[in-house]
Amino acid sequence: MGKGSKKRKHAQFAEDASPSYEDSALAGVASSLNHIHQSCSKDDHPKLSAHQQDGGAWTRVENNKRKQKKGAYPTLAYAGLHKLQSSIKIAHLQNLVLYCLADGVSPQWISVSSHSAIKKAVVLLVPGLEKAMFDGTILLEESSKKAQDAKVSDQDPEAIKGSEDQKRTGCVISKVANHENAILGSNFPSPDDFMPLLLAPGENLPESLKPLANMFMHLWPVRTPGDARLAKVHSPLQAMLTVPLAKSQEGKWEESKNKGGNPRRDNHRKENKRTAITAFVASKEELIENEYTAHPAWFVNHLEQEHDALRRKKAKETPEAGWIDSLVEKIQDAEIPVRDIEQGSITAGRIVLAMDCEMCKVDDGELALTRISIVGWDGQVIMDELVKPHKPIVDYLTQYSGITAKKLEPTSIRLEDIQKRLLEMLTPQTIIIGHSLNSDLSALKMTHPFIVDTSILYPHPRGPPSKSSLRWLAQKHLSREIQKDHGTLGHDSIEDARACLDLVKLKCERGPKFGGSSETSNESIFKRLARSPKAGVSAANGAEGKFGAIVDHSPAEKNFGGMANFSIGCATDAEVVQGIKRAVLGDPDGTTIPGGGVEFTWARLRDLGNLRGWSRENYPNSPDGRAPQDQLEEPSPATLNAAVAQTVQHIKSIHDFLPPCTLFVVYSGTGDPREMVRLQDMQRRFKREFAVKKWDQLSVKWTDREEQALNKAFHIASEGLGFVGVV
Repeated sequence: MGKGSKKRKHAQFAEDASPSYEDSALAGVASSLNHIHQSCSKDDHPKLSAHQQDGGAWTRVENNKRKQKKGAYPTLAYAGLHKLQSSIKIAHLQNLVLYCLADGVSPQWISVSSHSAIKKAVVLLVPGLEKAMFDGTILLEESSKKAQDAKVSDQDPEAIKGSEDQKRTGCVISKVANHENAILGSNFPSPDDFMPLLLAPGENLPESLKPLANMFMHLWPVRTPGDARLAKVHSPLQAMLTVPLAKSQEGKWEESKNKGGNPRRDNHRKENKRTAITAFVASKEELIENEYTAHPAWFVNHLEQEHDALRRKKAKETPEAGWIDSLVEKIQDAEIPVRDIEQGSITAGRIVLAMDCEMCKVDDGELALTRISIVGWDGQVIMDELVKPHKPIVDYLTQYSGITAKKLEPTSIRLEDIQKRLLEMLTPQTIIIGHSLNSDLSALKMTHPFIVDTSILYPHPRGPPSKSSLRWLAQKHLSREIQKDHGTLGHDSIEDARACLDLVKLKCERGPKFGGSSETSNESIFKRLARSPKAGVSAANGAEGKFGAIVDHSPAEKNFGGMANFSIGCATDAEVVQGIKRAVLGDPDGTTIPGGGVEFTWARLRDLGNLRGWSRENYPNSPDGRAPQDQLEEPSPATLNAAVAQTVQHIKSIHDFLPPCTLFVVYSGTGDPREMVRLQDMQRRFKREFAVKKWDQLSVKWTDREEQALNKAFHIASEGLGFVGVV
C-alpha cells in the first residue's frame, strides 16, 4: 500500500471485489445465502419472526428440526449419499455389530438410526449363497430360462439390453456387471460390482429366494480378506470374530525389537479353565481343512467311504502306494469309562505322544522321512530313529532337517520298520501331538484319527490359511527360544516335539480361550463385547458385560467357541436353527443359558455349501489337475433349488423368532472357491515336480495362462454377499 493511500472500508471492498451471484459459478456459502436472502421477500420467508417483518433490527430464526423421539425403533437405510468406491468388507459388517452393541464407530456405508436401541445381534454365515443366483446366471428352476429371456422394462434407464450377453431377472433393480470383464478388462471396476442391489420379490425371482426379499432391503456385495499376491483367501470366520485391539491397549503392548513373538503376558482378568486334552482333538472337518488325509474311521456311511476311497486312490494314498491306517475301527473306540479316568486328569486316561519328523527331498520331488522323534507326556524320549529312504536323495535339506549323508550312512532302518512299530504303538486311546502334523504323517504315509495340532490350537492372527511358526509360538507363550540353528545346522526334532507338548499342556491348564488370537494386535469379538455393559446398566462398579455364543456343526467349543460364553455343537442345519433360538432366547429353565439369552450370536449353516462342494472336505486331492466339477457330481437345478429353499427357510425361521430390536446379519463368507482350490493344488504339485524333474517330464505344467486363471479364480472366491436388517 502506497504512502498516503487510504484503507478501504469493508463495505467498499465487498462492493468492488465481490462478483455478482449470477456471474460467479463458484460463489461462497456466505454469498449464496446473501443472494437467497435478498431475493426473498419478507412476506414469503416462513422463518422470519414478526419483529423482523415489522422492520425490527434483529432476526430470530426458528429451528424446525425435529428431535428424534426417545425410544425410537432402530432402522438401517442406504442412501445415494453414501459414496462407495469398492465392495464393503466383512470388517464393515463386524464394525456394524460393534457400533450397535459396543464401542464401534459409526459406519459410513449405511445409515443407522437409534442404534442404541438395538439390544441383540445375530450373525449367520451361509456358504453356498451366490449373487449369481439372484441375477439368473445360476439356474435354480427350469422355468428360469424364460425369465432370463424376458424383456427389460422401458421404465428402467439403467437396464441391460440384450438377454443373451447379460440377463435380468427383475429381482434386483440394477444391472449385473460382467464379472470377467470387471476383473481382467479394466482397472476401474463397475459400480455394479460393489453397489448394493435393491431386492424386490418380482415375478422372475425364484420362489426359493423370495423370502429373502421380504426380510432384507438390499443384497450387499461383501469382499473377503485375502492375499492377492499369493492368491489365498483368509478365513471369513476369523474376519468376523477377531477385532483389532483398542489403540490404548495396543500402545501398551508394543512388539519387542527381537525377532519372533512377544513373551507371554499373564492377564489377571482372564479366568483359567483347566481342560482335558480330548477337548482339543481336531475334528474331521478341521483335519481336512488343514490338508490331512483323514482316517477311514471318520467316514461312517457308505457314500462317504466310497468318496474317500476314490480320493485316496487318485492321490496315491492307498496300501498299494505304501500307506497304512492305525488300527482304529470306530471313533467311539477311543471312549474310556468315566470310572476309569482319574478325577481332574488332563490326559483323561489317554496315551499322549508328541511327534516331530525331519524329511529330505528324493528324486521324484517328494519329501521322504529321514528322522522321527516321539516323546511321552512326561517329556521322555520314546523313539528317536534315523530312516533311510528307498529312493535316491537329491537334497538333504540340512539347513532345516539337520540331516547329512554322513548321519544316514550307518542306519539300515526303512519306512516300513517305523510303520510297523507305530501300528503297535498307536491304539484307539492314543493322541498324537505335533505342529502341522499333516506333513509329518504324509512322510510316514500313515493316518490316525486323533490329532492335536498346535498350529490349529494357536491360530494365526489373520486366520487360515496363515499359520504361526512353532518357533514364534514357543517364544511368545513359553518364553523359550528353539530352532537356533534354523537355516544353518537344522532343527532338533526332539526339541520341537517337547515344545509342542508344552504348548498343549499350557493350553490345557489355561483353557480354550488362551492363545486364541494374537494379544499384541487383535482380540476376540467376545472379549470386546464382555467389556461393554449390558443395556441399561452403568459401566461403573465392574458391571457385567455382554454375553456371546457360537452355534456350529461339530464340537463348537474349540478355538473361537472356547472364547464365547456359550458354545452349542450341532449335527445338522436344523439343529443349528434351534441352537440359535436357545442362545438368543435362553433356556426355558435357565439351566445353562440364562433367561433372555445372549446379546451376540454367531452361527453357521453348512448344508448348502457342502452340497455345492465349497467345503474343503469335498475337494479330492487332484494329482491330475482336473477341476472339482469333473470329480464331484454337480447338483441339478432342481436339487440346488431345493437346497437353497431349505437354507432360506432356515434363515426365515431364525428371522421369525428373533426378538424386536435385533440386528440380523447374513453373509456367505466367500464366493465360489472350487476353481481357486483346484489351481492351488495344481500349483503346489508343479512346484514339487519342477524342483527335481525336466519340463517334458512334468505331469502338470504351470504357465502364465494358469497364473492368470488363478488370479481370476481368487477374485471370484473373494466376492461374497451379505444381507443386513433389524427385526
